[in-house]
Amino acid sequence: MIPRVDNLINTSNLYLEYLNTLKNTSFKGDIESSYEQRLLLSTDNSVYQRLPQAAIFPKDEEDIALAMKLLNEEKFKDIHITARGGGTGTNGQSLNNGLIIDISRYMRNIISFDKDKGLVLVEAGVIKDELNEYLDKDNYFFSPELSTSSRATISGMISNDAAGQGSLIYGRTSTHVKEVTVVLVDGSIATFKEVLLKDIEEYTSKNNLEGEIYRQCIALLKRTRNRVKEVFPKLNRFMTGYDLYHAYDEDKESINLARLICGAEGTLGIVTRALLDLTKKPTFRSLLVVKYENFDSALRHAIPLIEGGALSVETVDSKVLNLAKKDPIWYSVQDYIKDVENHDIQGVNIVEFAGYDKELETNKLTALFNTIEEDAKTFKNGILGSQIVDTKDGINAVYAMRKKSVGLLGSANSKEKLVAFCEDTVVPPKNLANYIKEFRELLDSLNVTYGMFGHVDTGLMHVRPALDLRLKEHKEKFITISNKVVELVKKYDGQMWGEHGRGYRSCFGEVFFKDLYEEARKVKTIFDPDNRLNKGKICTPLNSKDKLVALDSLMRADIDNEISLKTQESFAPALSCNGNGQCFSYSQSSLMCPSYRYTRDRVRSPKGYSNLMREYVRLLEQRGCDPVLEENLLTSLQSPINLIKRAINSFKHEDDFAHTYLEKTKTCVSCKSCKTLCPAHVNAADLNSRFLSLYYTRYLRPSMDLIALNAEFLIPKLALFPKISNFFATNKLNKYLVEKLFSLVDLPKFSSTPLKAKCKELDIEYCTYEEAKKKDGYVIIVSDAFTASYEVEELTTFAKLIKTFNFKVCILKPYINGKVHVIRGDRRGFIKHAKAQNERLYELNKNNTLLGFDPALTICYRDEYKQILGASYKESNVMLFEEWLLAVQDKECFKKALEHLNKDKYKLDDPFYLFMHCTEDALLPSAKGSLINILNNTLHIPTIPLNLSCCGMAGMHGHMRHNQDQRQKVYASCWGPQIKKRGLSKCIVTGFSCRSQVEYMEGAKANYLAKVILDAFTK
Repeated sequence: MIPRVDNLINTSNLYLEYLNTLKNTSFKGDIESSYEQRLLLSTDNSVYQRLPQAAIFPKDEEDIALAMKLLNEEKFKDIHITARGGGTGTNGQSLNNGLIIDISRYMRNIISFDKDKGLVLVEAGVIKDELNEYLDKDNYFFSPELSTSSRATISGMISNDAAGQGSLIYGRTSTHVKEVTVVLVDGSIATFKEVLLKDIEEYTSKNNLEGEIYRQCIALLKRTRNRVKEVFPKLNRFMTGYDLYHAYDEDKESINLARLICGAEGTLGIVTRALLDLTKKPTFRSLLVVKYENFDSALRHAIPLIEGGALSVETVDSKVLNLAKKDPIWYSVQDYIKDVENHDIQGVNIVEFAGYDKELETNKLTALFNTIEEDAKTFKNGILGSQIVDTKDGINAVYAMRKKSVGLLGSANSKEKLVAFCEDTVVPPKNLANYIKEFRELLDSLNVTYGMFGHVDTGLMHVRPALDLRLKEHKEKFITISNKVVELVKKYDGQMWGEHGRGYRSCFGEVFFKDLYEEARKVKTIFDPDNRLNKGKICTPLNSKDKLVALDSLMRADIDNEISLKTQESFAPALSCNGNGQCFSYSQSSLMCPSYRYTRDRVRSPKGYSNLMREYVRLLEQRGCDPVLEENLLTSLQSPINLIKRAINSFKHEDDFAHTYLEKTKTCVSCKSCKTLCPAHVNAADLNSRFLSLYYTRYLRPSMDLIALNAEFLIPKLALFPKISNFFATNKLNKYLVEKLFSLVDLPKFSSTPLKAKCKELDIEYCTYEEAKKKDGYVIIVSDAFTASYEVEELTTFAKLIKTFNFKVCILKPYINGKVHVIRGDRRGFIKHAKAQNERLYELNKNNTLLGFDPALTICYRDEYKQILGASYKESNVMLFEEWLLAVQDKECFKKALEHLNKDKYKLDDPFYLFMHCTEDALLPSAKGSLINILNNTLHIPTIPLNLSCCGMAGMHGHMRHNQDQRQKVYASCWGPQIKKRGLSKCIVTGFSCRSQVEYMEGAKANYLAKVILDAFTK
């Protein structure tokens, strides 16, 4: 039995007093001091970890001002504060041990948009991609292009002065910030923008902190102007934090303090809103993908590509390409980066041409393409060839792969992870190849492998060394590489912070600012003399005894070292999360992660769940418990004494971190999209299942599990008497009792005719396992308890369709699959049932083809079975319908059946729309394309695939009383509008739980694939 986990590191009394005081004001946002929220905010996309005292989630600018003003009370003078946006920083910029102001939860309003002037005013928490979606209809976009654009907030971009692809032409974030509003350290609100010196008195005459900032900054910027021009390198990716160069323009005679805020990482004020200038979307876009036999050739080719008129040149190395090939992203991009016969592609340049003159851009692209192809004939300069990508889908696919590079490099399947800590250094593009050559020699000398990608057009390369920072010698290499890279960057006239900010690399500020470092400290002193804003970053105020954060500060790996090696290996998926934050997608059509999108609580996400599990096993071991041993003991029977102990623990209402963990798991729909879509392949469904299995060794299961864990046994029995069972299921009193006693609602109605009887009626063979073992050359439909009880019509139509294709077919009696046991954390029960079913399927597959009907349960046979049964798993291939269709489409019997196909049954201008089960869509990324191809081209059924997230049902999850709000809101945010737009009759829904959800929400049954196809045959 696992121990209770209590007595955690609590918030200090000072911070608690502050939070309680804030609660009693007009503060409208959320105030959090829970351990799980602090735990989530203790990490970002860097190697570091720092537990904050608490967090507040303001609703608006006034909330932030109120919180800051309260901090100025004498009793709270020792509290320091750090702003946080998307938490995607690679250098720990938003990590601190004080109070976190997280603007990402609520401050996401687009306040105004002036289409004529191309200006948009946004709150700090607006996400870049969300903003561009809003602007798309008017052909504008906010141009700095980031790999993390699906979750990066505007304030985070401003605070890091983010750049990215295309910055050679478009510039970086600060280039587009016309005004930025900040809450200053005293709680006052100031808006900084360009001000002509002739108009400056309006600002310098103010008798407040803003006026003082103007007075002192003007003097400082004027005095240091000549030295700034000497020291700051002349690069596209200029030095930020603090950008003394662009804050004063002597030619225009103007001051722009917004340029100091950009790149300041929240050390000068809290960004609340910004006025941004926008870029008109190019009317022409095309890519040239150039392939090389070595990475050095790719780097050295950059200058000719830029001189050829390219908008941007993005580079990836073979490490990124090989990782991409193992990821679902490759299915969408493989046609655009084709292999070169007898050659290994060691590097790729993605060259974009874009503009408003199609003929001009096409001519530039064609000229460059012809030159490259000529060189490729003799492999001159290592060039292997190129491809033009000129479709919208192709361009999006290539850039999606490039964007995912950040996460892919963090997912390398070894103990050594490719980590970010020196990966946005920038040198003049002409120096890049030589710089990278020496960088690689440095890494080779330390026996460190690496991956690279970046913005070769600006001289910036993301280099990710592979290290296991749990090892002392690798941490020493981390420091050595960091220091040596500084020397290399100086040698090649570059700078250290090209786009990802300083954070824990602030210690190198003095090296590059030289004597101007003291001037930067004066800027900090002007804005924040007591060092209360993001303490330890960029620089410290003058006369401060505080120190900057150190390179060798506490890391996630240091925390992991408190966990035994055996447990680390067993729970490796929980430790593999690199904080990339791809699970924080705002898009309602994104497969990952419906739990986060519904709650907006980042703890309820794959990153949050991995954090919880990682910390939970650490805390268990700290209390003398071996979680791996506890899991192994789950396979043995529980004693009556253990049951009594669990009952006692359940009625004690103990203070236990596990209760919090349990509550957070309730919104996870176990869709498993994270298993493939997360760059680190965190499997939240499995982590939560493992947690539940541990949790219920100490506490009693809910009454709901009496039904849930016995559903696959009970339901087929009840289905034999549908009239009686449906009477009890729909009776108001029984529905009330089921809801009150078992917390289950909206249980579906049984099919009016039992499966066996329906098969007899339709002359379809229905077999037990013993009978099916005697079959040879059959297609055996592996039924399940749910479809065999609730979808008899659908299941038998499926069998009729297989017969129509001239195959011998039978339906296997439903045996327990066990997926519900996994979801509910009954791993002992799952192993018992899965072993038996796996043995049956293994034997049947020897002489027959196995075909599943429901995607989720079919995938379980190859996924959970293989993972949890481990060495005892026996390979059996239960195919999905689209896999089977792909396998048999060239068989003569199938072709013969197509002679009876009515090719004119469905009209091209009235297509169907495919609504795939989310698990099927995520875990088998090629399935949708295969199915669509067969439907449209082989079966002549015009069908359009839709990109959708989970429908909200997720099997048993949707029948739990406490999930009804989530179930309905998730459906209403994605599936509902899409179905209403198309009409139910034109929507094909592949999953059983999805069809159940649609029937409940729309009041009518959804179309299913087998019926649509069968109706196209005249036979």
